[in-house]
Parts: sequence; C-alpha cells; structure tokens
Amino acid sequence: MPLGGCGEIGRNMTVIETNDDVVVVDCGLMFPDEEMYGVDIVINDFSYVRERADKLRALLVTHGHEDHIGGIPYFVKEFARTPIVGTALSIALIKAKSREHKLGDVDFRTVVPGERVRFGSVEAEFIHVNHSVAGACALALRTPVGIVFHTGDFKFDQTPIDGRPADFARIARVGEEGVLCMLSDSTNAERPGHTLSERMVGEAFAAIFARAKGRIIVASFASNVPRIQQVIDQAERFGRKIAFLGRSLQNVVHFATELGHLRIPPGAAMKAEQLEELPPEQIVVMTTGSQGEPMSGLTRMSVRDHNRLRIVSGDTVVVSATPIPGNEKSVYRTINNLYKLGATVVHGTDGRSHVSGHASQEELLLMLNLVRPEFFVPIHGEYRMLVQHGKLAVRTGVEAENVFVAEDGDVLEFTHEYGDKVGKAYGGNVLVDGSGIGDVGEAVLRDRRALAGDGIVLVVVAIDAEEARVTAGPDVVARGVFYLPESDGVLEELRAELRASLDAISVEGMRDVGTVKEHLRDTLAKAIYSRTKRRPVVIPLVMEV
Repeated sequence: MPLGGCGEIGRNMTVIETNDDVVVVDCGLMFPDEEMYGVDIVINDFSYVRERADKLRALLVTHGHEDHIGGIPYFVKEFARTPIVGTALSIALIKAKSREHKLGDVDFRTVVPGERVRFGSVEAEFIHVNHSVAGACALALRTPVGIVFHTGDFKFDQTPIDGRPADFARIARVGEEGVLCMLSDSTNAERPGHTLSERMVGEAFAAIFARAKGRIIVASFASNVPRIQQVIDQAERFGRKIAFLGRSLQNVVHFATELGHLRIPPGAAMKAEQLEELPPEQIVVMTTGSQGEPMSGLTRMSVRDHNRLRIVSGDTVVVSATPIPGNEKSVYRTINNLYKLGATVVHGTDGRSHVSGHASQEELLLMLNLVRPEFFVPIHGEYRMLVQHGKLAVRTGVEAENVFVAEDGDVLEFTHEYGDKVGKAYGGNVLVDGSGIGDVGEAVLRDRRALAGDGIVLVVVAIDAEEARVTAGPDVVARGVFYLPESDGVLEELRAELRASLDAISVEGMRDVGTVKEHLRDTLAKAIYSRTKRRPVVIPLVMEV
C-alpha cells in the first residue's frame, strides 16, 4: 500500500504487510503548494500504520533524499522503538535530522549494499543502484508469497563518479529467482532514451570554470554528493578554493567525507569567513537554493539578504538542478534577480550543468527486463508518469491486467495465485505548520485563502444589554481591503451605516449578543460588497458593559 508518492512528487512511503508483520519503505516529506498558506511541510498520514503498530517491525530507507527521509522524525515520535535501517550516509543524514528534532535514542541500524536483514516474515536485501546521492539501494523483500522488488530512486550510470555502477548481476539474479511484484521509480517515465551520466556534468563544469573570470557560485541539492565531488574536482583543477554555505550542505559534506563518499584535497576548502581574503578568480562557493526556497542561500543572495556573500557583476552562478514541478516560479524569480545583479547565470540543462538522477525510458525498460516481475506497480511520480511507466511494463511482457496504476491509499493484495486492488485506505496529507502537526486542516486553509484573497475587517462595539443601547462604537478596522490613504472616508461611511442598522434593532434583539453580532456581520459584509465587490472575512466583536 503506497501512503505517499503515487500521483505526486514527494512524500514517498510504502507499506508492505504480511499476515504477521509490517515493514515500511521510506518516509518522506513534500513541500506545500501555493494554496497551502503558511504550511511548512507536508508529511504522510500514519493512521494505517498506527492501527497495525503491534505488527510494525522496521522502517527501511532506500536513500537519503528529503522526499524519502524527511518524515522520519515525525514517524519516530509515534513509533519510537521501530528500527530505522539504511546505508551509512542515509542513516547519518537521518541522525542529523533527529538531533534537530531532539528525538533522543533511536534504534538506527546501518547496512551495506548486498546485506540481508530479516524482520519477522520479511527478509530485506539491499542492492546497490546509482542515484544522485551516495548509498542509494533497491530492496528485494522476500515475503511468504514471493519477492517484492522495490527499486527506490535509481538510474543506470555506466560511468558513475564513485566508479561503482549499479549491481546489475545481483538485480538479474533476483529476477531469476522469480519476482512476484516490482515497484519502480516513475519520475522520468515520460522521457525517452537514457539519462546522461553524471560525468557529463563534470565536463560542463570544466567549460564553465575555464571561461569564468570572477567568483563561481554553484547551487545544487545539498544531498547530491556526486555533484559536490565534481565541483570540488574542478575547483582543484582550476586553482580555486571552495567554501560551503548552508547548514544542510555542510552536514552532507561532513558526513560524506567521514564515510569516504567525498574526497576533499587538503587545503582545498575554506570557511565562509575567509571569502574576502582571496581574489574572485580563486573562489568557488557551493550553496543551497536550486529550488528557489525562500530562506536558502542562493535566494537570499539574489535579493542581497545574505550575511556572507553579495552577488556582484562578474560572478558566475550555476544553478545545477531543474525545478521540481510547482517550484518553477520561485526558481525563475531567483534567476531573474541574479541577472539584475549583473551575474552570469547558467541554469537548467544549459551546457549540461545538470543531469537527472532518475532513469529514463530505456533504463526503466532494462530494469523491467532484468527483474521480469509477474505484477508491476509504478510508483514515485505524478499520475501521468505512472500511466506511461505502466505502458512500458506491458511492452516488456507484463500482462496488462497485472499492471496496477495505484494512488495513495490503494491497497494491493498478492497471493501465490493472484494480485488485485482490494480496497482503499486513507493516504492523505498531514500538514506541519510550526510546532503543530496535523492541526491545520481544510477549514484553516480555507480561512487563510479567504484572508489572502480579500482581507479581514473587524467591527467593535460596546453595548449595555440591560438598557439595550450602544455605549461605544461601532469602530471598524480593516486590513487588506482598502487602500489606506483613501480608507478614512470609506470607513466613516461604513460606521454610519452600522450605527443606523444598530438603531433599527429591537430592544429584545439588542439584549442578545449573538443577534447583534450577526446583524453587524451581515450589514458590514453587504456594505463592503456593494462598494468593492470584495468578500473579506468579517469579525464582529461585541462587548457587554
């Protein structure tokens, strides 16, 4: 059962359940869309797992990207004794997040690719694949009714930066054992051909570094260790020193270096405080912000709000990523601002300064042919991507009726004899806003949309209920409704209308606060709409004296 990641980009999480045991694969987050005002992140609803907590055996992690591990701190708060299992870098990144959330002792278990671990009736084998972060693995989950093969996020890079291509032999051997069902990454299912090797980015960086006269600023995903290595290599080649800005990036560099995934020559790195000590042509800066995140390093640089670095004419900025769907506006706003500051900007796939970490169609077909599953479930993608991936599976010989294009919450059941969709559980969003988890629902979002769209008006009045008369007010306070220099006259007109309407209320009505509130709300809403055709949130405050 996918709880997240089917029909969307992000929030990846899949539940594998047998009669006696439950294991969960990944637990990610998703960034809010433009309609989710004030929401920080979106995580999965754990209700399905909560109802089966007595069967929960482990959380298995395919790799250390936020859309696969970002929800784990919230998961651990509910299921504190559940082992979190993954490769060394994945576990290191999760531990860093755990410290930020002050989770205390967590049962972390580190595995190496090729290792098998058993949890109840499920045995999980971690198999090395290529992706844009070190330590990425596919999972072969051996269950009582057969193998469920979960690819995780992957691509087949024949010339990876770390010199370790995906373990084709092991994947093929799993296929020879017989795979009941495969769940596979669909992010690039619409893209024909092969995804380019990460080494192509190194060649592009070499060309960019060769012609850059001033400082070079490279923005990329913090977790993209192969990309970080390529920037370090080119900095060394062209006699530049490198600085890393941003806590998340510094964490990844620290852990990846410690675990041997990253090689930084002695003396090649410098602190941000030393940037002013070297001439521009000897400096490379890596930062976060390739997705236009409001508080990220690159975004703050683009509006001259960064305390360490100001973009000036002559700087070359490389945005080494493509926008995640939904982030395009913020990314291009940042790029426009960088151009306004006089920087030379290389972005997207310009000069191949970025390649995807996800398999394109030919690699997806190769994975299908290596594994040869009986049943196929495309995951990790928007719905159109899942449909396209399902069509690819049929081309490789999977029976059309054995391909299930699932959405979050769909329950798929498999036995020795058959597989089918058998029901629907809740696979919805849980919104995290500040310290609140799940307390922002549709009603709150609806109010926030109304406030953003038409503003708010408060009317304050004091009444003497015994004498049934107004003793003070009405006063009107408006925010986001009228243009302030012109609002005084309008507000005085509204106050006059409200006074007249209050005079028209009967003695019995004036003694009932609820009646007065409704009268004020209706009168003010109609008066504002007749003047402006706007429907702000109207809040009457009636005080009894």
